[in-house]
Amino acid sequence: MLLGIASDHAGFEMKEALKKYLASQGYEVKDFGTHSPESMDYPDVAHPLAESVEKGGVDLGIALCGSGNGISMTLNKHQGVRAALCWNEELAALARQHNDANILSLPARFISVDLAEKIVRKFLDSSFEGGRHQRRVEKIPCR
Repeated sequence: MLLGIASDHAGFEMKEALKKYLASQGYEVKDFGTHSPESMDYPDVAHPLAESVEKGGVDLGIALCGSGNGISMTLNKHQGVRAALCWNEELAALARQHNDANILSLPARFISVDLAEKIVRKFLDSSFEGGRHQRRVEKIPCR
């Protein structure tokens, strides 16, 4: 599975730690930036990640910013993206199971790297249940 990952400056250190963790778990990771802790604007990395998810360039995405909100808002402007802001394992599982989330958004300033790894693991180990959730997910895009 090829995963895309992106962060702003606030999430840079956690992104780098997650890349190592994911590689140790056998995942291939495409890094959309940022590539330093220097201040930058999260939309500059969010849009390329979202486009790659939409076009199938990566299977799933992981995005980080300070609160997780700004990058999530940007990602969700893309019709083919369902980015979910998760700060615990249960939310990550439900985002995949009930919402077919294809990008996990993490609040880098509010969780530890250890917790982020657990959330990522749960997100990746969960899958969409379909059924009654399918019709809801189909209603998400603007018509």
